[in-house]
Amino acid sequence: MSTNLFEIITSEENIDKAYVQTQKADGKFKKDAMIFSRNEVYNLKKLRHSLIDGTYEFGKYNRFMVHEPKERIIDAPEYKDKIVQIAINNVLKEVYYPCFIHDSYSCIDNKGTHKCVDKIQHFMRKAKWQYGEDTYIIKIDIKKFFYTIDREILKHLLAKKIECKRTLELIYKIIDSADMIDEFGLPLGNTLSQLCANIYMNKADQYAKRTLSLKYYVRYADDIIVVVENKSMAQCILKQLTEYIHKELNLDINKKKTKIFPINQGINTIGFKIHTTHRLLRNDSKKRIKRKVKKVRHLLIDGIIKIEKAEQMFNSWKGHAEHGSSYNFIQRLIYRNDYIYMSDKGLLKINNKILQGR
Repeated sequence: MSTNLFEIITSEENIDKAYVQTQKADGKFKKDAMIFSRNEVYNLKKLRHSLIDGTYEFGKYNRFMVHEPKERIIDAPEYKDKIVQIAINNVLKEVYYPCFIHDSYSCIDNKGTHKCVDKIQHFMRKAKWQYGEDTYIIKIDIKKFFYTIDREILKHLLAKKIECKRTLELIYKIIDSADMIDEFGLPLGNTLSQLCANIYMNKADQYAKRTLSLKYYVRYADDIIVVVENKSMAQCILKQLTEYIHKELNLDINKKKTKIFPINQGINTIGFKIHTTHRLLRNDSKKRIKRKVKKVRHLLIDGIIKIEKAEQMFNSWKGHAEHGSSYNFIQRLIYRNDYIYMSDKGLLKINNKILQGR
């Protein structure tokens, strides 16, 4: 399959599928998306032919800042380039998913944060049963991960698996588009950046599993969690992983966020404070939802967002919160914000009469 990928990527069926995927998100209401959609049949045909005849050129990036869950710079591609990246991603994931370790959870179909948290807690319980009270946890965070990925190393890793020359040329064109932003790194707004990040870090995953034989190892993007039998083992493994990641991937760890600690202390990661017996929402997660609830009240009163949108937002958060011991916190949140109530079906709803002061 890796020898004829370009034909699959540029097939009419795959390009159309990628376009449909872009139409499911809010981005379809942006100006360039709406202009493209006015004459979608012609524009899709033109885009596909430009890929096939080699005249396709990557456009420019639109830079903006997001503040939740933390402040980050996003460089988003043009709409046509988003379609191309999704088309590539649809095909490449079939090539790479079987190569990834089972316990890699970021941006992989049918995985995600909650399954990652479940597995971390499962490993903590198993390790404590096996090793006892001396069990230690290693938490590794990569310093400015997406912004420091070495693009030449990434290209080398891609070329080891993908034999199709035209596919590599197309991917390299997208990777090299980041030159207009910085010398290193991948743009966070690129769809392909997520898969490339997993391909990049898979080298560290394989080293951890195959060379170090780490049984209780989990990775979510640039967060690595390892549970080992004691403190001295934790210190040794941390040193080995840190040196390997620096030498082979040209990445540095974030020393402030990288640490080792006893298992009974629990671990703050992936949105939760995880213990062997239970898990709680992290304090920063609680602060964010409190701020959001206050802000949404004003947005609703001013007519900036609709009630249905706000309810969808709140219930999405509630679904996340319920993966931890959050009942009391949710009840306090409702009590302190009188315009929100819980329906008989257990959904967060908005009382419009209270909202309008009637």
